[in-house]
Amino acid sequence: MPVKVIGMIGVAPPQGTALHVIAGGISPTFLREFSQAHEAAGFDYVLVGYYASSAEGFNVASYAACQTKTLSFLIAHRPGVVSPTLAARAAATLDQLSGGRLALHIIVGNSDADQQREGDFSPKEERYVRAAEYLDVMRKVWTSTKPFDYEGKFYRFRDVFSEARPFQQPHPPLFFGGSSPGAMEMGAQHCDAFAMFGEPLAETAERIAEFRRMTQPFGRTPRFNVSFRPIVAETEGKAWDKAKKILEDLKSSGTMPTKAQDKSAERLVELARRGDVHDERLWMPVAGAAAGKGNTSCLVGTPEQVAAAMLKYYRLGVASFLIRGFDPLGDVTDFGRELIPRLKAGALDIDRELAAAA
Repeated sequence: MPVKVIGMIGVAPPQGTALHVIAGGISPTFLREFSQAHEAAGFDYVLVGYYASSAEGFNVASYAACQTKTLSFLIAHRPGVVSPTLAARAAATLDQLSGGRLALHIIVGNSDADQQREGDFSPKEERYVRAAEYLDVMRKVWTSTKPFDYEGKFYRFRDVFSEARPFQQPHPPLFFGGSSPGAMEMGAQHCDAFAMFGEPLAETAERIAEFRRMTQPFGRTPRFNVSFRPIVAETEGKAWDKAKKILEDLKSSGTMPTKAQDKSAERLVELARRGDVHDERLWMPVAGAAAGKGNTSCLVGTPEQVAAAMLKYYRLGVASFLIRGFDPLGDVTDFGRELIPRLKAGALDIDRELAAAA
């Protein structure tokens, strides 16, 4: 299967060196430009992020889909904010209207504070149990050919049926992320792709093997996604200089988080404590300074070097990469010109090599 490349769009232009792209007001002009830039650069998907204060993701993706032709949208979605039956119909509707350009990234909220802004005071591990029920209901809505009843701990329904069916069968892809037991159990039962922050190759291989074992009782064959912040330049020295300047700018911005808010973030902070550089190109100081928040595992080097580093993960079984830069719009163009073509060509070479060996 060809490697997939995922970016991330926001609705307002970020200022300066950017850790995040989903804050601020709504600029239709910027959203259109940002989406079209990703499409032109060869991205397959873009992530539409989620905070309790941010623009609503289904509407953002719907507008961006009207401004593009082939770009798909990975919408971050919190189970429990709306009914799973409504969410299933909304997703099926957008999947149909966009011609199958939808995927969902299931999140339960990276902080209790942000959940509480939406009236949810449930502890995180309980949210994962609820999310498993939620996804069970959604998948039944998408696939059931006749009305069904549902009786769970958190949800109860009678005579449920949807005439809105997804374009993609059996349903749009479901991504998830997390490192806690609750997250892993939910994903093993219900999700198609495990999204991980960038960690060293050895740790990534361990996580892939562990999750594959967890999905076996459910007869599932999972896919894997890894997130990186590539920092590329025409020479390796210039790339490292650029990386150091980015770190300085972020530290001086006064907007960096101070505390890791989940298990995945804690893993990144610990990796940063162990050393600045892992596997030659994986650079962790930004992740350490950002308390593990914001997909801040960096790969530093020339486009050739960074593509080669990413292809080592592809050989481990990683089928897609979420990449974004600290100059959100400018980096999209640079990645499309220098990095993405090398990554996709290299993945095809690996596919041919493995096919010949088989």
